[in-house]
Amino acid sequence: MPGIDECLLEAMALPGARGASLVDWTSGLALGTAGDSPVGCHETTAAETAELARSAAEFDTFGARGEGTGNDGLAGAADDDPGGGPHVEDLIVTTRTGYHVLRFVETSFDSSVFLHLWLDRDTGNLALARIRLRDLAERLVLG
Repeated sequence: MPGIDECLLEAMALPGARGASLVDWTSGLALGTAGDSPVGCHETTAAETAELARSAAEFDTFGARGEGTGNDGLAGAADDDPGGGPHVEDLIVTTRTGYHVLRFVETSFDSSVFLHLWLDRDTGNLALARIRLRDLAERLVLG
């Protein structure tokens, strides 16, 4: 089971990987980084991607009115979801030169972290990256 540094090194071994980080989406802080940052500063990238992750989690929880509601009428609060974390598995943002994949990590504490992988658009393999990030997120040991 890899720790943060090993996990990020494995992510950087993916074809086209330019940068990777593990981010706490509640605080916007990078818990670990590897490679380059799309804006030149890993902390700025962490804060910006955390805002995106928070927006997706909030939309998933409150935005889909009428869909996936539990008995209390709140979207995303289905009775079969004891964890209460976001239902979003990953986010993909496409730019002219690359892909940004954000993979939410399920944890035993508060599930407020995600892996961010920045891929080169010409040499990266988006499908492979999603599969590998899912695997890394499942095996990641935080602590």
